[in-house]
Order: sequence, then C-alpha cells, then structure tokens
Amino acid sequence: MAVLTAITPIEYLKGVGPQKADVLKKELQIFTIGDLLQLYPFRYVDRTQFFKIRQLDATLLGAQVLGRLIRLQEVGEKRAKRLVGLLKDETGTVELVWFQQIAWLKKTLQLNAVYVMYGKPTSFNGAISITHPEMELYQSSEKKIGNQTLQPVYTSTEKLKKFNLDTKGLQKLVAQALETVLPNWEDDLPADLRQKHHLIPAREAVLGIHFPTDQKAYETASRRLKFDELFWLQLRLLRNKQLNTKKYRGHRFTQVGDHFNTFFNTRLPFPLTGAQKRVMKEIRIDTNTGAQMNRLVQGDVGSGKTVVALMAMLLAIDNGFQACMMAPTEILATQHYHGVKELLGEDLCQVALLTGSTSTKERRRIHEQLEDGSLNILIGTHALIEDKVKFKNIGFVVIDEQHRFGVEQRAKLWRKNTIPPHMLVMTATPIPRTLAMTMYGDLDISAIDELPAGRKPIKTVHFFENQRLRAFGFMREEIQKGRQIYIVYPLIKESEKLDLLHLEAGLESLMREFPLPNYRISVVHGKMPVKDKNFEMQRFVKGETQIMVATTVIEVGVNVPNASVMIIENSERFGLSQLHQLRGRVGRGAEQSFCILMSSNKLSKDGRKRLETMVETNDGFKIAEVDLQLRGPGDISGTQQSGILEMKIANLSTDQALLTEVRETVIDIFLQDPELQLPEHQSLLQKLTHKGPAIAWDKIS
Repeated sequence: MAVLTAITPIEYLKGVGPQKADVLKKELQIFTIGDLLQLYPFRYVDRTQFFKIRQLDATLLGAQVLGRLIRLQEVGEKRAKRLVGLLKDETGTVELVWFQQIAWLKKTLQLNAVYVMYGKPTSFNGAISITHPEMELYQSSEKKIGNQTLQPVYTSTEKLKKFNLDTKGLQKLVAQALETVLPNWEDDLPADLRQKHHLIPAREAVLGIHFPTDQKAYETASRRLKFDELFWLQLRLLRNKQLNTKKYRGHRFTQVGDHFNTFFNTRLPFPLTGAQKRVMKEIRIDTNTGAQMNRLVQGDVGSGKTVVALMAMLLAIDNGFQACMMAPTEILATQHYHGVKELLGEDLCQVALLTGSTSTKERRRIHEQLEDGSLNILIGTHALIEDKVKFKNIGFVVIDEQHRFGVEQRAKLWRKNTIPPHMLVMTATPIPRTLAMTMYGDLDISAIDELPAGRKPIKTVHFFENQRLRAFGFMREEIQKGRQIYIVYPLIKESEKLDLLHLEAGLESLMREFPLPNYRISVVHGKMPVKDKNFEMQRFVKGETQIMVATTVIEVGVNVPNASVMIIENSERFGLSQLHQLRGRVGRGAEQSFCILMSSNKLSKDGRKRLETMVETNDGFKIAEVDLQLRGPGDISGTQQSGILEMKIANLSTDQALLTEVRETVIDIFLQDPELQLPEHQSLLQKLTHKGPAIAWDKIS
C-alpha cells in the first residue's frame, strides 16, 4: 500500500472520494492533502465550558448549552420568514432563531433530540435568544473530534455543506489527514535555525494549529507556521535578487560630468532635502557597481521624486547614455515634459515628448534623433515601448506610477539595449514597509519621506451632508481670493451612467450656488474624448475656469499651484490611498490649501476610520499603514501579484515584527552562504529548486 504524503491528491484521503474531491477543489482550491492541512481554522470555539440556560447573558461573546429541542416552527412570510426553535434544560428555555437555510434546517434538526448548541446570546424585550446557533446532535457514546479545549472552525460554503463538509465534516477530514501524513512529515527548516528562533517542530505546529490543547499551544503553532510562510517567501525573493544581480550586467556610470554639475549648481530651483540627497546617493552607488539597478522610489505627491529622477538621467547622459521616462497618461507625461524642460532650460540637453497625440512629422524627427544619439531624454506614455522606437544607447529608464503598467510593458523597455538599462520605478502611493518587503522584496527600496522646506501641510476637514452650505460659503471665499477649486465625484463601478448622472446632479447644484457668469466651471470625466478632456484641463491650468468638477481622472497628472481647495464628494466611497492621492492635487503653491471630505450622515466603522485618518495626518506612510490594516495587502496593491500576497496564515498588518526578524535571518543566511552550499542549508536549496523557477519580481516592479 502506497504511503500517503502532503502532495498526495485529496481524493485518495479516506473519507473523500471523487465527488467530495471535486467540490473541495472548486470551492476551496484544495487539490492535495497538504492543501487541506493548510486550510487553517479562522477561529476557535472553547467547548470545555457548558452554561445552564438561566446563566445566559447578552454580555457573553459565546455560550455552549446542552439541551433538548422541544419546538421548531416556521414563522412569518417572504422576507420576514424565519425558523424558530425552543431549547430546554432543567433551568429553563431559550429561543433559537434562523433566517437562512430554513428548508435544510427543517429537514436536518430533530424534535425532542438532545443537542449541543453554541451561539451568541442577545437580549430583546428582556428575553434572551440566540440567532443562527451552531447545532450538534449529542451522542454520549461518540468519541469527540480533536480535543476538549479549542475546537477549530473552518471556512465552508453552501455547496460544501451539501456534501457534509461543514465545520464538523472538515474537522473529521483534517483529523484523518493528520493521522495519515503526520508520522512522515519532514521538517524543512534546519535544526539550528529552529533553535535560534525558538520554533517548535513542524509536525507539532501542524497538529497544534488545527487542534490546540490550549491558547499557548495555539500561539506557538501559529508563530512557527507564520515564520515558515514568511521565511520561504523572503528566501525566494532574495535568492532571485541575487541571481538577477549576477545574470544581468549593468552599465557602469563612473562620471559625474557637466550635465549633472551644471544642473545641480546653477539650475536647481531649491536645495535638496536630506531624503532626496540620500536617495540620489543610493542611485549613484547602484549605477557604479556593474550590475543592473532595479530600485523603487516611493514618496508622497510633492516630495521631489521627479527632481531625483531627472538628476539620475543627467548622470546617464554624462556617461554617454540616453534616458527615458514613461508615465501612464498623456496628461502626466506632458506635465513631466514641461516640468523637465523648465528645470533644464533650453541649452543643457535635448528633451522630447512622445505620446499618442504626437504628429507623424514630429514622430519621424524623434525617431531619427533617438537613433543618431542627438536626443538625450525622451518622455512619453506607452508609445515609448513601440518596436519602432529605437535608441542609440539607452542606459536609464524611469517609470512613474509603476503600478499602472503591466509586466510585459515594462519588460519591453529592457530590450531596448543589449545590456538592460538601469531601472528606476516611482510611486506616489507610499507602501507600508511590510508590504514593500513582500511585493518588492527583491528590489532595492528608497523612500523620500521629507517634503521640501516651506511647504504648508494641507488642512483637512470632514463635513456631513447637512454642512454643505458651510462648504459652499468657504468655496466662495477662496474664489474671491483668486484661488481655484477641485470638486471630485466617485466612480461607482456598477453603473458608468450613474457616475455621469451623479456628476451632473452635482454640477446643477453648483450652478445654483455659483451662477454664471460670476464663475466658470470645467467639467472632466472618463467618458470624454481625450481632446475634450485635455481642453477642459488646460482651461483650468491657465486659470480660465475657477472650479473643476471631475471624476477620479484627475487623481494623477494635474499640477495647478493656484488650486487651493479639494472637495471630495461621497468621500466614504473612496479608499484611503485614493483619498490621499486626490488631496495631493492641492498644496502645490505657497498658499494654505484645504481638503474638504463630504460624506453622508451614515458611515460604516471602516468609513469613519478612513475619514478620521485623513483629518488626523498628511503622512502618506502612516495612511498606508492604516489602509493595510483596513483593506488587506491584496486590495492595497491593486492586484494579487502572482500569488505572493495570498498568505495562508501570516498577516502583513499584524506580523510586522516577525517579518522583520525573518528577513534579517534570510539576509544573514545569504551573507554567510551566498550559494546555499553548506550542509545545513542543503534542505533550503533543495526546496527552492523543487519550487520551480523563481518569479522575476524585478520585472514586475
């Protein structure tokens, strides 16, 4: 008889079979016995204590009762329909109520049978009841599953329950799996590593996470499994970074020449902040190693990332190379182009703009100058990655708002030279440190965490709908001072038409409050033709309109120093990151700027927390940490990048200290044994090899 292991297909586990295996695969992505054992409980129920019915109290978080089901009847009609039961013990009765699965419960529950019931007691009109309790038929002769202390509760679905794969059914399968494979379970972590970090053996951890004997057993099991998950992730990422450093040679920038020095000494309009100097030094070191640079620079809107990128591009030019900067939208690319031209002046180097709107004649000129080397810096959109765009000697690439580009789009820029150019990717959405160590764990990460001197923090306030007249009055005052105002409406994904109606309704309200011709209004939304959108934005940029009413198309790419007020309608519908981005559209001039968050009177707990956070701080890194806690890593990154954030047990918002400990451990391993050739590291190398080829995270950047 074949020995079952963690990689054995789930259908071969006793008690599963083809039908249950099929539903486990579809509903929970459980394909092997190991996958089942990684279906960790999402909570535990303490089943050691039984309450008498007269002891039940609404202050209890949960209570277990042993009693007889003496009544079961369906009450009400349509939406008010519910199933009501009455459970009795020697001290009294308690009402049980179900609003869902009524037909199934009526067939399953047995009148006059004794049940173990568990649920949250609530009080209504002085009477205690329990809604949607867990019911388990009491069998005094039956052997208990697991232990008598903490009972695991697993994720289940309606389809799974049809195959008796509710929590109890899954408990039985997990217990069977543990009995089957645990005796042969191998520990992948070296013994000295386990000892150093006070980690229990893997076998003990797997058993302890599913059926812990007490709270301490759960905590030690949880810590070991979290350590494992983070350890293998960091080992793969840092191993991949090491391999890429060896594999990809980089252009060596040895000279700091006239272009860089002239700009730094005579054209730089303001002194660099300490953070800008630090990041520039890191880039300088990277580009002189002979290995290709892959660095992520993150910093708030207005922190000076573009100036750092420009100085790095000038460094490339001083060493005989060309540089380019790619932005996700034509508006942002054009803004970068004009900003760079203004900083450089007309004589320092040749700069061009290439977008979808560039004329055929201008494109031809740009292509010729790129190929003969007379064009030093090319700024543009996706047009830069077209095959017909050929550089004479591209050595440095800057990608702005990196998360808006696909992997292959970015990789195309690599192939513009025989030796890949150095890559600097930038984001104005600060990333929490823990998320950066996982999403971008094999990139070098820099943070520009200082704003230029003299920049006034934006004042943020939260107004409810009933304070709208106050907001209108403030708008009028600011316009009379000669300032300009943004009013942004949310995108409601379910209905693009509703977006426009929502925006138009707001526009009508504005027309009543600000009747023309006293004030002029620009209107911008995503359904407009690009030409019309640009026209409206330019009117606002030139000061021809005082108010811009827009959807979130202005989140990135509009720079109007005279705009001093950002009003965000229905702000509770936005995520923290987006609110912070929108707020960053103001506060770019010398005057005090304001952000007004308008919301309905009814707010969810998370919605209230988001708005309170915005009012309390302008620090994008603090905001990103709160966003991570509220939304989770998958949402905050915009996409689950190739499964890297689909963690089974570790939590990036609560396990920060452990992640830091793990990463330092992995760094120490590679410093001690770069090739993982020592005997104690053979198991690590073997598992890495069996995991398949490492993912090219540097190309995902």
